Amino acid sequence: MKITNIKYLAIVATMLITAVSCTKDFIEVTPSGTSLESAYYQNQSQAYSGLVAVYDVMRKNSGGFENMITMMNAGSDDHVAGGGTATDGAGIQGFSNFTISATTIPASFWNDHYQGIFRANVLLTKLPNVPMEDNLKARYAAECKALRANYYFNLVRMFKNVPLITTPLAVSEFYSVPQATPEAVYTQIENDLIEAIAVLPATIPAAEAARFTKGSAQALLGKVYLYENKNTLAAAQFAEVNGTPGGTSQYGYHLLSNYIDLWTVSNKFNTESIIEVAHSNLGGSYWGNWGSGGDEGNSVNVMCGPRGYTRSTVTIAPDLPSGWSFNPITQNLYDLIKLDPRFGATVLDMKALKLAGQADYIAGNQDTGYFLNKFIPRTADISTGTGDAVLNYKQDTYVIRLADTYLMEAEALGGTGTRAQALLDAVRARVGLSSVAVSLTSIKAERRLELVGEGHRFFDLVRWGDAATKLASRGFVAGKNEIFPIPYKELENTAIIQNPNY
Repeated sequence: MKITNIKYLAIVATMLITAVSCTKDFIEVTPSGTSLESAYYQNQSQAYSGLVAVYDVMRKNSGGFENMITMMNAGSDDHVAGGGTATDGAGIQGFSNFTISATTIPASFWNDHYQGIFRANVLLTKLPNVPMEDNLKARYAAECKALRANYYFNLVRMFKNVPLITTPLAVSEFYSVPQATPEAVYTQIENDLIEAIAVLPATIPAAEAARFTKGSAQALLGKVYLYENKNTLAAAQFAEVNGTPGGTSQYGYHLLSNYIDLWTVSNKFNTESIIEVAHSNLGGSYWGNWGSGGDEGNSVNVMCGPRGYTRSTVTIAPDLPSGWSFNPITQNLYDLIKLDPRFGATVLDMKALKLAGQADYIAGNQDTGYFLNKFIPRTADISTGTGDAVLNYKQDTYVIRLADTYLMEAEALGGTGTRAQALLDAVRARVGLSSVAVSLTSIKAERRLELVGEGHRFFDLVRWGDAATKLASRGFVAGKNEIFPIPYKELENTAIIQNPNY
């Protein structure tokens, strides 16, 4: 099952063909101690294990060094790459200053998502023949489709021109798969989500909290429609998810009373969470499996913390472990948010703490003195179990949360009207801010402050057409840097063509 990209499938298949052609004795050896894919999916338990494998790729949001949150933050106007030095991660540094190339783009942003798609395609093919209840088959299939839609949504936003694969490939097809049009990929995403929504349960027990529901699939579909400028369709999906602004929706979603509670490590799957990536310290993640998909810890935590952190013996400074100083907050964002009620939950102001003699740290690359407090762990969060402690932080991360869908619905409504005003007001009222007139400008401003550091800002700037202006000083080139270059390895002896201007 551990297949990382289209080309690797071909390599593995070729190796297997070569190996089994050697001797008849080898062919007839019965495998022991492992389950071959062809002999797997024989019962409900195996089908469920296959479904868990499809979900595993969701950890790309915040697991491993090459995670979505820190990467996408680095290319926004709210953060820079940071890290220890200017060579600390060629991909994240290159994206932050828009020098990224086909050889420096981390291949995992392509490979990992196709791994999830591959797993979904296999399970969808196998499910019809698994002896299990029809309603469970339908639910598993719906979850596979929702997950496949999420992975393709990430791919098409990052790379735009990607192969569209919805069934397991024959060996002869591996090297000849062409790129689909973005429109075709979006159509597949829509169809997958529409089919999933018809089947997924509206509510699930707490033990299943990380799984897709009707509401989470609708929220994702609304976001997909918004990215396609299908605003009427987007608003309709979001209205189903959001319900009455400030109230409790039909799916039980409602805004938390205290913004800071969103970032409490133990407050997993709260009422504002719509799609959440689960992390755990129970897997004992270690350097040998970090970023492999077998690790379970949150890597954003250690990456965003100040390097070499210490505090004085008598201090008001928080008790923190040291981190790696990625994603420092820009001065521009600091100036915008410093008087906002969300400042304390969002920004760790090490510059002020150091000036007051309360704490100290080692300045890293592109240091501003401002760190992303949403994800900086406390000393109490350090794992005492097996594995390497810095790789076993357990804070979950949000892919979509309710304040996000409120603001997306207000935007889909054109930033005008009574409901759009109520949606914007609810987000602001939660943190004690008074009403401002709704408009696309005020919605954009609110999204920026509400969702700092959650990985959305770069994508927002691109879809609004604002990236070239906001990121010009960083080297952003219009017509090029809206998307990533396709990793060089994907171009070798394949039908895949590099993105424009790379």
